[in-house]
Amino acid sequence: MSKRIVFMGTPDYATKIFERLLNSSYNVVALYTQPDKPVGRKQVLTAPHIKQFCLDNSLDIPVFQPLKLRGNKEVEEEIKAFNPDFIIVAAYGQILPKEILDIAPCINLHASLLPNYRGASPIQESLLNDDEYTGVTSMLMEEGLDSGDILGLEYLKITPTMDVVEAFNKLSDIAANLTITTLDNYENINPKKQNEAEVSFCKKIKKEHGLVDFTNAKKLYLKYKAYSFWPGIFLESGLKLKDVKLVEEESLNEEGKILEINQDSVIIACKKGSIEVQTLQAPSKKAISAVDYLKGRRITIGDILQ
Repeated sequence: MSKRIVFMGTPDYATKIFERLLNSSYNVVALYTQPDKPVGRKQVLTAPHIKQFCLDNSLDIPVFQPLKLRGNKEVEEEIKAFNPDFIIVAAYGQILPKEILDIAPCINLHASLLPNYRGASPIQESLLNDDEYTGVTSMLMEEGLDSGDILGLEYLKITPTMDVVEAFNKLSDIAANLTITTLDNYENINPKKQNEAEVSFCKKIKKEHGLVDFTNAKKLYLKYKAYSFWPGIFLESGLKLKDVKLVEEESLNEEGKILEINQDSVIIACKKGSIEVQTLQAPSKKAISAVDYLKGRRITIGDILQ
């Protein structure tokens, strides 16, 4: 008889893992995800990615969206009633209390090479730090934050131009494969303790983290790679920089000086290095080509972009 899975996850990273489980020999008996949230200027109530996937595919799986797990006896009893062999967790967005952890082995698919980057934004953190490798860890959950014993690791080499969207997509596929591998071999895995001496943490990303200046081209580019999906990168003036490339990181220049205006991009100087930008977006305006933006503002080569 196939093993019973309760799945807990929220964004598209979790959806890929969930989909792989649905197409496997395992029996997904319930889904727990975050409540619907108001999104955008009009605050339209929007379902989490994984719930929308269930609706779009008319899946006959019960979906639960509790506001909180801690101290929630009803959720505890619900999960017990499903009699799961495993609880699989991926970017769920809430910490599981001991009462739920004790129901069945809880396996988390964390998008870092633990003990590096415990916390909410491991993919962005690995890009910000210009790491050579990132990856996914499957781990047995305990009450601490991402501190449980390691069941398996899969690596991903970070290419020089890999941004957060590409990294998310690749790591989602890796996590989906690692989930099945971990479950298939669970009885034979010898869990490994994390090395507490090597622990690092990452925080929840806030909008203000996208603020950049033209001090260092490489640092600006790493922020772009990490935050291009959200919150984006922007100057003190609120001007957003999009479709950014690193040109070089050695030259010494005047910050923000326009060095070149090409057919479909502009080269902007940083105090150290330079970047290429194809798209700019002024506050409350639509994104337009950087070339058109400069023309509209009568900014030319030698002028300073602010």
